[in-house]
Amino acid sequence: MVKWLKVDGPDEESAKNRPDLTMLDHTESDELRGENIVVSLTRSPLNIQSVVTSVKSPKAGAVVLFAGTTRDNFEGKPVTQLEYSSYPRLALKTMLSIAHSVKEKHSLTAVSISHRLGVVPIEEESILIAVSAPHRQAAWKGGEEALELCKEKVEVWKLEEFAGEEGSVWRANKDDA
Repeated sequence: MVKWLKVDGPDEESAKNRPDLTMLDHTESDELRGENIVVSLTRSPLNIQSVVTSVKSPKAGAVVLFAGTTRDNFEGKPVTQLEYSSYPRLALKTMLSIAHSVKEKHSLTAVSISHRLGVVPIEEESILIAVSAPHRQAAWKGGEEALELCKEKVEVWKLEEFAGEEGSVWRANKDDA
């Protein structure tokens, strides 16, 4: 069963009348859950320990974490920050589909994918992907595949802001794009 956790959205009033949505107060995040799967979008700083804890299991002998951070340059240009935007409902569904797919394909124990939206300063995380599996090889492969599929398919876009007169550029959320 998938449960929507929708918070502080523009349709908050209409969401209160929907039994398939659960409202949480005073946060700025959206989350979907499946069996041993958590995917989320948030405007708050990402919590590495929380993501790792969400995939731990006595059945898992390996936990792999990927933390994507904002770096200070792109192709020699100084970057001041990134700003991510998204179509949240569609992005969450895509993230959930990716999590289910890699969990099944690599026989993973659990998967957690969390992406930050809004401004992400230098050295702060924009995406966390944690997976667990009985053995390390499956965890490594599953974690990498989850990342590549997120970059390829999830409806998240980034505005790269440069220092000085370089301006800013909207990019697809992909490597070298």
